[in-house]
Amino acid sequence: MKGTGRGLAALFALVIASAAMADDKSAEKDILRVEAELLHAWETGDAATVRRDLDPSFTLVDSKGAITDYAANVAEVEKRDPAYTVFRNRDQAVRVYGDSAVVIGITRVEGTSGGANFTAEFRFTDTWVKRDGQWKLAASHASRLPE
Repeated sequence: MKGTGRGLAALFALVIASAAMADDKSAEKDILRVEAELLHAWETGDAATVRRDLDPSFTLVDSKGAITDYAANVAEVEKRDPAYTVFRNRDQAVRVYGDSAVVIGITRVEGTSGGANFTAEFRFTDTWVKRDGQWKLAASHASRLPE
């Protein structure tokens, strides 16, 4: 009977681990969906979606080292400068840590700012938090990649 107890404990641990992996996969899918919504919002000037999907404490460290907050990022989307024609992520990797997550990847942007055209790619790190059952982007950092 001793072996049965250990076997049940191992089975229980396996069930718990499988459930946690399923939860992580579900969270990854949700985060990538919300991230895609945000990219589309920046591209189309949808400030309502940006307000909804950014955490109120959001901060961005841009490729020049400048730090902006939630209000500044919402205002940028409302102003439409820069105006994006392309705002896409690729090569994303998501790591979930309970109610927080980190996403790394590459963003490609194209558009105009101040009347000048631009194209650039950035390596990014996004930090996500789950608030009231919704994933919110809490922080982002971007480093420009060489052309």
